[in-house]
Amino acid sequence: MRNLFYLFVFCLSFIACQNQKEQPKTGRLVTVKDTLFTKEKPPFAIAIHGGAGYIVKENLSDSLENAYRNKLKEAISKGNEILKNGGKAVDAVSQTIQILEASPLFNAGVGAVLTNQAEAELDASIMTGKTLNAGAVAGVKNVKSPIALAQEVMLSSKHVLLAREGAEAFAKQQGLAMVDSGYFVTPKQLKTLQRLKKEDSLKQASNYNPFLKNSKFGTVGCVALDKEGNLAAGTSTGGMANKKWGRIGDSPIIGAGTYANNKTCAISSTGWGEFYIRGVLAYDVSALMEYKGFSLEKATREVIYKKLPKMGGNGGMIALDKNGNISMPFNTKGMFRASYVNGELRINMFKEE
Repeated sequence: MRNLFYLFVFCLSFIACQNQKEQPKTGRLVTVKDTLFTKEKPPFAIAIHGGAGYIVKENLSDSLENAYRNKLKEAISKGNEILKNGGKAVDAVSQTIQILEASPLFNAGVGAVLTNQAEAELDASIMTGKTLNAGAVAGVKNVKSPIALAQEVMLSSKHVLLAREGAEAFAKQQGLAMVDSGYFVTPKQLKTLQRLKKEDSLKQASNYNPFLKNSKFGTVGCVALDKEGNLAAGTSTGGMANKKWGRIGDSPIIGAGTYANNKTCAISSTGWGEFYIRGVLAYDVSALMEYKGFSLEKATREVIYKKLPKMGGNGGMIALDKNGNISMPFNTKGMFRASYVNGELRINMFKEE
């Protein structure tokens, strides 16, 4: 009987040792949805867009195409470097977008489209997926970097969305850079405004779509995943050219143009804002993932290729999930976009790329 007891104890000890040997080491590589990362250090990734619309190769000279590609590379490289060095996703998003805001190539900051009164009225928002904290500004005219102000709203106020004079007063209180409104106006956008005013009568037609031909969305956005596994998203824009009555689109609306949630994904949208607001499209992607179990790609395709066109809208979005997967769907001729994952940089502009 005693021998049986000792044999039983020996067997238990042997099994325990074997189980201990089979336990995975901390930080080992595991595969989740074809994405390789360590438990201690998840992947870091970043993606950006510079707007979607009638972007076709024959409409761009070689020099202009190169200018777009170089600026996209400069911006995303800045964000990637922040992430690579262990920085926060929200800071990578903000710093990346600030580079795009300072470029006259895009409809954000310098080079923003102009209102009917020939002014730039700027909108921006930013959100962090860990806490769901967010900040946004709308209709600002004198703040050099709208995305920097949106980040201050998130970090230094009890509010989410500030607008116009109030937002600018807050910017001054926080010590952000202020500029004369003429800083944002470019000759190109003045010409565009003049053309649109001549065509204004067309907008009375029920089937008029300002974003089909001879037009593009230049809204900029960024989504990022840092080494701590936190997601963030941000969007900045001048809105719609020739807009009136203080029109505000989806870019500063959390859940419409921008959304981030560590459970699911980070989203930045670009397109005809009214439809993104009505469909709450950025949040809709997250909801499809959380409640229906959709993959990132399936959720974004559902929203951009089915829901948005069904409402009559055009545009696209960039999306990044918690595993480092990226999706960039658009239903227009093209979208300025770039991604940086595992040291691999990709820059694309046209539909066929």
